[in-house]
Amino acid sequence: MLEGIRSDIAKLIAAYEAQKQFAAELSARVGALELQNLEYRKHIAELEREIDNRKLADAFKGGAADSQESKERIAKLIKEIDRCIALMEK
Repeated sequence: MLEGIRSDIAKLIAAYEAQKQFAAELSARVGALELQNLEYRKHIAELEREIDNRKLADAFKGGAADSQESKERIAKLIKEIDRCIALMEK
C-alpha cells in the first residue's frame, strides 16, 4: 500500500514537471508571438502612412474635378498634423 502511494506521488510529480515545462514553452511562444504582433503593427502603420502619402500626392496631381476631394484630404492632413503637435506639446 505504501509503495502504491509512493508510485502515485511519483506520477503526480512527473505530471507536474511535464505541465510546468509545457507552461514555460507556451509562455515563450506567447512572448515570441507578441513580438511578431508588434512588428506587424509597425509594418501596418508604415503601410498606412505610405497610403496616405500616395493619396496626398494624388490629391495634388488631381484636376478640377478632384479639387474638392483634394481640399478635404489636405484639411484632414492639417488636422492630423495639428493633433500631433498638440500631443508633442503635452
